[in-house]
Amino acid sequence: MGRKNCPCAPGEKERYVVGEQGDRIILNGMQFYGYHGVMPAEQELGQPFIVDLEMSCDLREAGEKDDLTKTIDYSLVYEMTKQIVTGEPCLLIETVAERIAASVLEEFPVTEVLVRVRKPHAPLKGFFADVAVEIRR
Repeated sequence: MGRKNCPCAPGEKERYVVGEQGDRIILNGMQFYGYHGVMPAEQELGQPFIVDLEMSCDLREAGEKDDLTKTIDYSLVYEMTKQIVTGEPCLLIETVAERIAASVLEEFPVTEVLVRVRKPHAPLKGFFADVAVEIRR
């Protein structure tokens, strides 16, 4: 499904198993302004969205060699996430989360991604911090 495996030497059995080592790169609280939502006012006026992202991958070689080419450049992940959230509007934040997850899995050598999209100004009557969806792919 477009996933790139974490790097291993040719013929070497993949060492990294999700949940076994638990290496992750985490981007928390990325804030963007988008026009997602079912209500016409959400599509016209827009609102802030907050995205948290966790990417699982073997970070051992990057840490041992202090080498950016052996890890994921999270500035690129941030820019890709920004383009999705500020780009083409979706009715559902579930769709926004799916687009982010699919892009991360396609573009970066991760074995798993967790995406949380929060919508602090969802059109609900009542008091709440935010509405959120969380997906793991």
